[in-house]
Amino acid sequence: MEELIKTLPTILRSIGDDPEVATAAAITAWKRAAGDGLRQHAVPVNLQDGTLVVAVADAVWQKQLRQMLKELIYKTNSTLGQPLVKQVELVVDAKIVNPRPRSSGDRHAHAEVPPEISSAASVITDVKLREKFIRAATGTLARRQRET
Repeated sequence: MEELIKTLPTILRSIGDDPEVATAAAITAWKRAAGDGLRQHAVPVNLQDGTLVVAVADAVWQKQLRQMLKELIYKTNSTLGQPLVKQVELVVDAKIVNPRPRSSGDRHAHAEVPPEISSAASVITDVKLREKFIRAATGTLARRQRET
């Protein structure tokens, strides 16, 4: 993968003005710029007229990433070797970010789990710990709602 990343500037220069190649290159460069920590929460979708559309799971991630956009755009364009990405549009679309359906073993598959809790839980790699977190968080919210 690292070899492909290093060849992106050369590929873009040699191909010229091909929107499909530019989109593929921008998506690849974004993923590298985002790194492992953000990659699963910010999914690049399309490049149109210098605007990279990136899907996020919820408004919380949208707000967090807005604060990082200048740095991410800089890193993306540095990887590309040219300022292909002028701006980023962050769109909330949990289906793109979390395309996997919940497994039948997920106790909360039918329960209403707020996006903020799902987003926070998604970074917990241990399945049992993630389940405990979701149960505790949704239980706390339910109690607070009953008390008001």
